[in-house]
Amino acid sequence: WPYCRKRCSYCSFNTYVVPALDEAAVRACLVRETQTLLRLSQVHSVTSVFFGGGTPSLASPGTLAAVLEAVAGAAHLPAGAEVTLEANPSSTSTSRLAGFRAAGINRLSIGVQSLDDAELRMLGREHTAAEARKAVEAARGLFPGRTSIDLLFGLPGQSRDAWAQRLEAALRLSDDHISLYQLTLERGTALAAQVRGGALPAPPQDLLADMYQTARTVLVAAGFRHYEVSNFARKGALSTHNLSYCQAEQYIGVGPGAHGRFVLRGEGGCSREARVQTLEPVAWMREVQSRGHGTRSRAVLSPLEQLEELLALGLRTDEGITHKRWGHFSPQLSLQAVFGAPGEARALQQQGWLVLDSGGLRCTWAGLAVLDSLLPDLLWQLQRA
Repeated sequence: WPYCRKRCSYCSFNTYVVPALDEAAVRACLVRETQTLLRLSQVHSVTSVFFGGGTPSLASPGTLAAVLEAVAGAAHLPAGAEVTLEANPSSTSTSRLAGFRAAGINRLSIGVQSLDDAELRMLGREHTAAEARKAVEAARGLFPGRTSIDLLFGLPGQSRDAWAQRLEAALRLSDDHISLYQLTLERGTALAAQVRGGALPAPPQDLLADMYQTARTVLVAAGFRHYEVSNFARKGALSTHNLSYCQAEQYIGVGPGAHGRFVLRGEGGCSREARVQTLEPVAWMREVQSRGHGTRSRAVLSPLEQLEELLALGLRTDEGITHKRWGHFSPQLSLQAVFGAPGEARALQQQGWLVLDSGGLRCTWAGLAVLDSLLPDLLWQLQRA
């Protein structure tokens, strides 16, 4: 759902602010593309559905219900499948949330981002801290144990102490899942221009690292498991959908700019395609109306490309990559054969960043915090193997 009421100052996503929207036409296209791509794929059963954006909580419950009906009509959608809606605090009244629940949503991911009004204004958010609290409390009443909140850290001018205060406030408010994202100053965004022009200070790298470590320590002490680089859960409330990416499961992307990775029906179960849907909503709708889907690019992923994706995403989790998961994509060459030999991976193990044992390949607690700097060496070793 690529539409928003306004663009946030840090946002570089494929989002659009439009004066008027023909929701019935958008709904028809989302339904049709869902049906087409599921039928093109070998996917018989769907474990999770995630409505992302944009601001999908601006869609009517009827639109979400129609898409879920399309999924259930083209594949098996088990009764307990995780169905998540990304929501902004400004579009989550209690009655609206009840409508989403009736439509089939059973998990909410709320874009709180900050619990400080000055920070929210800098980020260009529509809501206040008080509205965010009210939205999360209403959501927890309707989706107990299945309400996640998103927070940003490393904002221009944000101190370590201010971040620690935000964390404590978030902990008092939160349910059993928190996603933490370091703010990225993306080229072309209003916030990046303000920092580049000197109107706002750029956060120092050491301070960003300290903020991340502070958050990990505080959340783990509060009973959260740091199960993925940016995600924390307690009482088993992990996001099934997020984990499916890390485990290199197949996924189908529906809507403008969506990405997918799936095996085509009739391909003998071997060639996984990477697909990207047309970015611009009006062009995407035209394509869906004329041929059933708006796929702009298709590329068959080579065995090496699939292993590169598994490595880069699988190491984001605390469990890492199991021998069984690796063997599914690389029956000839084991994890041990690739990363157990003398080379970069062994050096990273000796330095305390990485572990390779009977469980598989994973980062240590220290390694998880610097994963992006470990990956080039590991990808190079994989390519040589």
